[in-house]
Amino acid sequence: MRIAALSDIHGNLPALEAVLADARRRGCERIVNLGDILSGPLWPAETADRLMPLGLPTIRGNHERQLLEQPPERMGASDRHAHACLDAGQRAWLEALPATLWLDDEVFLCHGTPGDDLEYFLEDVDESGTRIAPVERVRRRLGDIRARVVLCGHTHTQRMLRLDDGRLVVNPGSVGLQAFEWDRPFPHTMQMHTPHARYAVLERSAGDWSVDLVSLAYDWELAARQAERNGRAEWAHALRTGRMA
Repeated sequence: MRIAALSDIHGNLPALEAVLADARRRGCERIVNLGDILSGPLWPAETADRLMPLGLPTIRGNHERQLLEQPPERMGASDRHAHACLDAGQRAWLEALPATLWLDDEVFLCHGTPGDDLEYFLEDVDESGTRIAPVERVRRRLGDIRARVVLCGHTHTQRMLRLDDGRLVVNPGSVGLQAFEWDRPFPHTMQMHTPHARYAVLERSAGDWSVDLVSLAYDWELAARQAERNGRAEWAHALRTGRMA
């Protein structure tokens, strides 16, 4: 079985189209979506309309939760833009998404960690910056999840870790945004340093799983101009470069 894992699309429709086409070209039998699907200054409604008919196994991320739970006046700019663009049917689609999902007996989907959509799985953040999390901390974050493969998103950072018991934790990176700044739990920056769309292809063969972390060119200039039209110069810079200004 070959699975394409997508996460953190953030309304970037050109990047999504490129990734879907590449996944088809690679013969992926299933495509899963790990959340943070629409929020941002790009094409939230159009991205929802593209995804809804596909019926992909999909979970919600922290941005879906925020869109559904917070009043617009308390939202950040990315959620507020998406909220203003979505119709009742698109919001109903988001409301139906689960927080986590077992794809089958071997593959588990979450956005952050199994218990927290805001927690980083494979990274730690403190006053001095961001670093790869120790293996023991990743194991604690797994809790009692005994899946052979755990797919997570949220950090927009492509990374994987194979534990000594063979379990894999895979972050496919972000389809739609390759750099961001955040202040939780401490101010920090996440950057991929190039603008390419990211996703992962996983394949089960002879009882084991292999992972290909994919980096894919698309028309990021088109996306950057859309961000500029909607007043988000920092997004435009991140979309063009994979770095924060």
